[in-house]
Amino acid sequence: MSTYRTEHDSMGELRVPADALYGAQTQRAIDNFPISGLHLPRPFIRALGLIKAAAAEVNLALGHLKKNQAAAIRKAALAVADGQYDAQFPIDIFQTGSGTSTNMNANEVIARLAVRGGGKVHPNDHVNYGQSSNDVIPTAIHVSAALMTTEELLPALRHLKKIIDRRARELRNTPKTGRTHLMDAMPITFGQELSGWSAQVTSASERIEDSLKRMRRLPLGGTAVGTGINADPSFGPAVAAQLKKLTGVKFASAANYFEGMAAQDAAVELSGQLKTLAVALMKIANDLRWMNSGPLAGLSEIELPALQPGSSIMPGKVNPVIPEATAMVAAQVIGNDAAITVAGQSGNFQLNVMLPLIAYNLLQSIGLLANVTRLLADRAIAGFTVNTARVNQALAMNPILVTALNPVIGYEQGAATAKQAYKQRRPILDVALETTGLSKDELKRLLDPLTLTRGGIHDGG
Repeated sequence: MSTYRTEHDSMGELRVPADALYGAQTQRAIDNFPISGLHLPRPFIRALGLIKAAAAEVNLALGHLKKNQAAAIRKAALAVADGQYDAQFPIDIFQTGSGTSTNMNANEVIARLAVRGGGKVHPNDHVNYGQSSNDVIPTAIHVSAALMTTEELLPALRHLKKIIDRRARELRNTPKTGRTHLMDAMPITFGQELSGWSAQVTSASERIEDSLKRMRRLPLGGTAVGTGINADPSFGPAVAAQLKKLTGVKFASAANYFEGMAAQDAAVELSGQLKTLAVALMKIANDLRWMNSGPLAGLSEIELPALQPGSSIMPGKVNPVIPEATAMVAAQVIGNDAAITVAGQSGNFQLNVMLPLIAYNLLQSIGLLANVTRLLADRAIAGFTVNTARVNQALAMNPILVTALNPVIGYEQGAATAKQAYKQRRPILDVALETTGLSKDELKRLLDPLTLTRGGIHDGG
């Protein structure tokens, strides 16, 4: 038995693997683009399936499909959305910039499945009715990114914030040396330090949620160039309503199809907010790495959970692997954003022609961030311990605490006291006893690290 079958399209005949659900147009794309081996990811294929299922439902209601055709297309499309046929989507992401090959891939697979289910279904005439690749692929970008962000990333960020906030409460009365320019500064509590991380995560979530308002606006219905040729005027809004019903996400039809097809500004905006989150995570990861550094020659303020051996040659070495992985994810997301930014500029007249690249990079960024934030929360922040003795020793030796004496002894005498403490490597309390004329009890009160984390003026009255 032959392992191939002959298929045809408007350009002629060619061979397709006998067991493939796709047809000639997909095979041409496979042959034309053997570039990276990278394929559009599961969330994008899910979105395509949902769009085709919603379109079939709407076209039935509008009288453009027969009941058995619509039912067969819907069933097949939902199976595609569920991930049952991901292997049938083999086209490289570096393909025609409109993503036409991938749209036809979906049309062909869904049509063949629908025919197997007893329907008389054509890829273009029925599965793709009222649609064009030029509005389907931008819509799939919006749908997949909105779903993935809503279902995966935002819950992961809420989890990260919950863990940070819990640790901040636990450590709200544990002071440590603050640092500016990586140099010793006035004390803060671990809780205050972590509250800054929590606020970063909250702000990032708010920015991302705001950008989703634009991502939920769908250009489906614009068809070829945004005018809606060959589509019922009510098709786009009706499909958006069906997608809302299928997913629970508040999708709506775009007010201007020309914007949604010719530009990818909403995707660029979301990517920019993902980059901002990546920057925040890089900051948190690097704080953890510095605080964990040592254990003897570094800051050694905290000890992260030991997850794996850290060296193939140095026995006993343990490294901060989760913060390092987080930093690498952040770097990748920042790079993805640069690629998406360039791709976003590639809207020429009525169509952007880097849509598959935008889809791949945007969804990769969302997935990476969702995964690594949970790891950062559960395998680093939730379980680190404070090296209290080391932290307290650094606080006692910190000459910058003399800042609290400024209202009592003045800046000049304070500077002289700090310099003497630095030079002699003695606790600031001991040196201040010699230079200020203040009693030991008064100095203890004025220089108490926990009190100093609460701000205000600590005078001698």
